[in-house]
Amino acid sequence: MSSPSISASPPRHGPGVAVGVTEAMIGDLVHGFYATVRTDPTLGPIFNRIIGDEWDAHLAKLCDFWSSVMLMTGRFRGSPMVAHSKIPEIAPAHFVRWLHLFRQSAERLCPPQAAAVFVAKSEMIAQSLQYGIAAARGELPPLTGTTGS
Repeated sequence: MSSPSISASPPRHGPGVAVGVTEAMIGDLVHGFYATVRTDPTLGPIFNRIIGDEWDAHLAKLCDFWSSVMLMTGRFRGSPMVAHSKIPEIAPAHFVRWLHLFRQSAERLCPPQAAAVFVAKSEMIAQSLQYGIAAARGELPPLTGTTGS
């Protein structure tokens, strides 16, 4: 009788697995959402200026990102914090608009439970990015409630 391998790791299941997220769904959401972003009067000019003629490569990278977030595939290689920190005009209002459009796209293109998980993840990611950008710009408020020794 053989014993189970200690080094074997259990299969990884991201939060999207339980709600039926598939690679095809991720592709549909990413492509549908960014088709909206490209024409949005607030976000479109920023994205189009930065991405230029590289939309195909950018969309592939974003599919890898969401695959890694939702299905834990580990396909994404990159640093969203660094990339977003390099955009001088990015402001909290841009994140509000991005999240609004993302929610609309997810709710339009995905089943309700999958849309809810995409939206929850997008909100956590946006919050983290905003915090990181503020930190990189030296815009974080001072810590309060700490005592010195």
